[in-house]
Amino acid sequence: MFTKHLPSFQPILSRVSLLSVIALTVVSCGQAEQVKQKTPAPAVSIYEIKVNEIGSYREFLGRSVASKEVDLRARIEGELIARHFDEGSIVEKDQVLLNIEPAAYQASLESAKADLASRVAGAEGAARDLKRGREVAGDGYISQSDLDKLITNNSQAKAAVQVAESTLETAKLSLSYTVIKAPFSGRIGKVNYSIGAVVSPSSNTIATLTATDPIYVSFQVEESDYISYLQKNTHQPEDLSIDISLRLPNNTTYGEKGLLIFADTKIDQGMGTVELRAKFNNPDGIVVPGLFVTLIIEGKQKEQMALVPQVAVQESQQGKFVLVVSDDNKVVQRLVTLGRRMNAMWVVESGLKANEQVIIEGLQKVRSGVEVKPVIKRIDPLTGTISDLLTK
Repeated sequence: MFTKHLPSFQPILSRVSLLSVIALTVVSCGQAEQVKQKTPAPAVSIYEIKVNEIGSYREFLGRSVASKEVDLRARIEGELIARHFDEGSIVEKDQVLLNIEPAAYQASLESAKADLASRVAGAEGAARDLKRGREVAGDGYISQSDLDKLITNNSQAKAAVQVAESTLETAKLSLSYTVIKAPFSGRIGKVNYSIGAVVSPSSNTIATLTATDPIYVSFQVEESDYISYLQKNTHQPEDLSIDISLRLPNNTTYGEKGLLIFADTKIDQGMGTVELRAKFNNPDGIVVPGLFVTLIIEGKQKEQMALVPQVAVQESQQGKFVLVVSDDNKVVQRLVTLGRRMNAMWVVESGLKANEQVIIEGLQKVRSGVEVKPVIKRIDPLTGTISDLLTK
């Protein structure tokens, strides 16, 4: 009977439990906040932007062409009896390359010599006969008709000598054609006929000789650009204030600078372009004829422009951008306008300036507004290799 008058402790216990839960929650949140505040800033590799002197720039697709090229052919008929070079080797001007059997042409030469001697003897006899005839014609010992015959015989004998001399020169020339020499220094290619084969003027090319030092690069320019060039320039192509370089098919830059030497005199009506040609020294024969190459023309009047590593550049719907580390080590996304590529670098037309720092490693760990721990690195501008700043 006393039970119903005892006070109930359930509400009190509930309030105590609630206060305990709240207290534990506050403590846990505080600890979590402390843990969050103690998380270190992520380390990222950065590159300090530098500037270079860079001029106006255009690229053109071109093709390398030998400065000299000749197809070696037989100019007479005969059997190939000797070859004095290796395929693909360098030969010198006037070097003997091939021999054709000369026996028949040597015999023709000897015959022509003998015939000439005979004709000369005949002409001398005809001249003597004419001289005697004229001496006695005045005394009436020979008729005018006989004298006329002597004059005709003398003229014919002289003409026969001239024919024999011409035949002799032809025989000498034919004999000389049995020896095929290099008309200039260059590299000789594949031989299409073996020793023992019979060749003639109607045969195909025996071999091709090309001169590759210097080497030419032919390329096309649109007619509108060419007309603009003519309106602005009155001097010869070789006097233009430009630098010409070459990028090879393996994406390396050729070591020699070029010179513009030729512009065609007409526009290709089908393509609407005009052909230009540049010349490059090629002492090592690296640029062979027939390569598709990229011709780079840069103005000699240059300005300071920033260069950014390719690895730092990303792209979104808004365009190309880089992540810049500000003075307070915060990440800032920066849109950039890029120009041409120079090996492992991009030319920056707008969006970056000298000494700004862009992230090149750790891009996946950060976003705009995050604080980072920057570590300065260096980049090889040719290969794009990243290394520590102190690494040589």
